[in-house]
Amino acid sequence: MIGNLLQPELVEMIRQRNFTQLREILCGFSAAEIAEIFTDLKPDDEAVLMRILPHETATDVFEYLSLEDQEHLLHALGNEHVAQILNDLSPDDRTALLEELPAAATQKLLNLLSPDERKIASELLGYPKDSIGRRMTPEYVAIKQSWNVEGVLNYLRTEGTKRESLNQLYVVDEKGRLVDWVRLRNVVIADPKTPVVELLENRNLALRATDDQESAVAAFKKYDVTILPVVDSKDVLVGVVTVDDVLDLAEKEATEDIQKMGGMEALDAPYLTIKMFSMIKKRAGWLAVLFLGEMLTATAMTYFQDEIAKAVVLALFVPLIISSGGNSGSQATSLIIRALAVRDIGLRDWWIVIKRELVAGFALGCVLASIALVRILLWPNREKVYGPHYVLVASTVACSLIGVVLFGSVAGSMLPFILRRFGFDPAAASAPFVATLVDVTGLVIYFSIAYQILHGTLL
Repeated sequence: MIGNLLQPELVEMIRQRNFTQLREILCGFSAAEIAEIFTDLKPDDEAVLMRILPHETATDVFEYLSLEDQEHLLHALGNEHVAQILNDLSPDDRTALLEELPAAATQKLLNLLSPDERKIASELLGYPKDSIGRRMTPEYVAIKQSWNVEGVLNYLRTEGTKRESLNQLYVVDEKGRLVDWVRLRNVVIADPKTPVVELLENRNLALRATDDQESAVAAFKKYDVTILPVVDSKDVLVGVVTVDDVLDLAEKEATEDIQKMGGMEALDAPYLTIKMFSMIKKRAGWLAVLFLGEMLTATAMTYFQDEIAKAVVLALFVPLIISSGGNSGSQATSLIIRALAVRDIGLRDWWIVIKRELVAGFALGCVLASIALVRILLWPNREKVYGPHYVLVASTVACSLIGVVLFGSVAGSMLPFILRRFGFDPAAASAPFVATLVDVTGLVIYFSIAYQILHGTLL
């Protein structure tokens, strides 16, 4: 909102080179609000505004920008300004930017960093992609378990200003291995001679640097904290992950899952900025697979064409039957994918899930079957529309709905478990994919039941 109101005015000031007034206007806003103003500006105009901002403010604003805007700014700014921003950028935000760039661009930017910052950046980029190590920051406060409160306070006076968070102080042994943590509040109010070991929280919570990023999201939810330490394979403290980074990860993971559940590959850029060819490519693959799957429906219809020719009325209910099965399967799939994602259920719970879905699928099928019975049996001119055997037709449709909805619920709930069991992303069990699977099976169920009920009358 702020950006839309000020954008024309700011662009005009840039053209008039009224930099003094521009600086005064921008400094009246917070870094987040300035980043909002930047959003709709051209990269060259963004670069002008970035150059006139105070150095610390410019760095803060850069952190609030999207990765795409950050990349555009890096191209528009000179090496001197880029170096200033990158050196002051928090290590975790800098890693998020560098890992999205081509290797050549990343190496160029690494060369602009100071030796100390280059070492930190290289170490973080050395962790596996999508690991917690890529999202941590080394700006934490570690204290020795052999110290007392007075020693801790003296250390904080010299090192505290260099660290991102002081709320939790991490206690390590002489080899740097994480022992526990203490609250800053407890340190401040304690007697100066109190040993650190007497203030320990006795909650050894930690993440592994090589764990996947979803583990961080689950851990923050489980422990209800704002920051967690990260250790290596030898339990040596190597960094911390803060809740703001985890919220970004949660949003990213949720976006990817939703897109996959829609029957496509996850986009690697916002919808309005991704290149058209890339978006078509990511959507075409799954769409083609689903189309080939739906062709099996036509094959199944061909197999039962004799039954359809004898009882044309059966064809009237084909869309009803297969869509009901697909809808029930899509519901079950969506529920289970989300439950697996938030750790409400695990692989070991598959048997509980299948029992619940058997009951739910049967009940839902009965609900739809009741509606279908009322629809057919009470429809005006039913004998003319559905023939003299309309009661048998109604029974066929009702029984088929129960069978198809039951199968859809069970199949839709089990597919995410199967994918997870074999190491695939359960979100790949998209609703369209399940619907396609149930469509083919639904036809087989429908015409098999129709043959049993209508044999000797219509068939």
